[in-house]
Amino acid sequence: MFTRREALQIATATGVSFLWPGLSPRAAERRGPERGKSLITLWMAGGPSQMDSWDPHPESGNAGGITALRTSAPGIEIAQHYPQMAEQMRNLSVIRSLVSKEGDHERGTYYLLTGYRPDPTVQHPSVGAILTEEQPAPGVEIPQHIVLATGEGFVVPRGGYLGDRYDAFRVSNPGDNLQNMEQRVPAARQARRLESLDVLSRSFAAGRKRQVEGTMHGHVIDEALAMMKSPQLRAFDLKTEPAELRAAYGENGFGRGCLIARKLVEEGVRSIQVVLHGFDTHADNFDGQKTQAVILDPAFATLVNDLKQRDLFDSTIVLCIGEFGRTPWINPLGGRDHWPSGFSCVVGGGGLRSGVLIGRTNPDVRDDDAGKLAKIPADPIEVPDLYATILRQMGVDGSKEIITPIGRPLALCQGKPIDRLLPG
Repeated sequence: MFTRREALQIATATGVSFLWPGLSPRAAERRGPERGKSLITLWMAGGPSQMDSWDPHPESGNAGGITALRTSAPGIEIAQHYPQMAEQMRNLSVIRSLVSKEGDHERGTYYLLTGYRPDPTVQHPSVGAILTEEQPAPGVEIPQHIVLATGEGFVVPRGGYLGDRYDAFRVSNPGDNLQNMEQRVPAARQARRLESLDVLSRSFAAGRKRQVEGTMHGHVIDEALAMMKSPQLRAFDLKTEPAELRAAYGENGFGRGCLIARKLVEEGVRSIQVVLHGFDTHADNFDGQKTQAVILDPAFATLVNDLKQRDLFDSTIVLCIGEFGRTPWINPLGGRDHWPSGFSCVVGGGGLRSGVLIGRTNPDVRDDDAGKLAKIPADPIEVPDLYATILRQMGVDGSKEIITPIGRPLALCQGKPIDRLLPG
């Protein structure tokens, strides 16, 4: 069985012309609501602290010196570490009352990527995979489900029961051009290599139809070959971007990833995830969260502004979220631990309402028996409801049932859209 990486290596070795047409100039130039929608997820790996970002409580003894900053959205205040986001908040909404029952990194990540709690009998698709399967973008020659991520331990969003072909394509070092994508031998030699590959493939496939279909050998090879020389690969090249813009996003992996995400949206890619590691602050929380804010604040704010300047914001939903939040209280190591009982996300664009604030949390709750009821935030929002909202806004019927490989029908999403975020 060929992995995607192996397929790319083979494709590089052979080098061929493109099999599919590119996105038409008319489609690529569309702007505003007429353009097909994309989703950019800014994934805060480790679980960001809501009290040190989008849900500050300076009046609490647990605030740790965090103060609240007024934003351009009336009634929404955020932590002082996010001054650039304060200017952009009029374009976005904040949910402060997301709830989950998964306080473990692996299980929480699965739940927040798919909208379903882990189940040993079925592998659920990530939201990005659902969008890619339900909303294919004709003419896009590069993968339509891409994750831009650095760091160890990252969980790649999977296609689940929709199939491996909907797994996210991972770029480990955004801005460091894709490896093995340049043609290294003359065209005639590449053509001979391709002919040899074709002979080898047909020989292997003879009498093995089921095995070939199961490995998706042909599909992966075709996609890799189409991608290799596509002009849409320019989205991964930052050399042509102005130095001032690159600096505004931030000269780091996450900043470069956000800039590439904008370029991928321009090419018509359906779902992009950009990962920022480092939020798992069990010790020295305040320095850790501040360090993360120095990276997140300019990248996130510049991304929103860049999308608006290019008239792409109305067709692009931007979601900033992690697998859970962090405890309101501070542990003996000066850290905050995992907290799935009232955490925050920021969401906007794609025609969603902006300036909406949902939920209220108690910053003085304790994790003991007496605090069980107090742990529940006001106006709790279930994670599947958030994803049902995004799917609805992107034109996908989340209630659609799919017969999974084990013969069990499952809805793409088990939540209900949040009317307050949908356009009137």
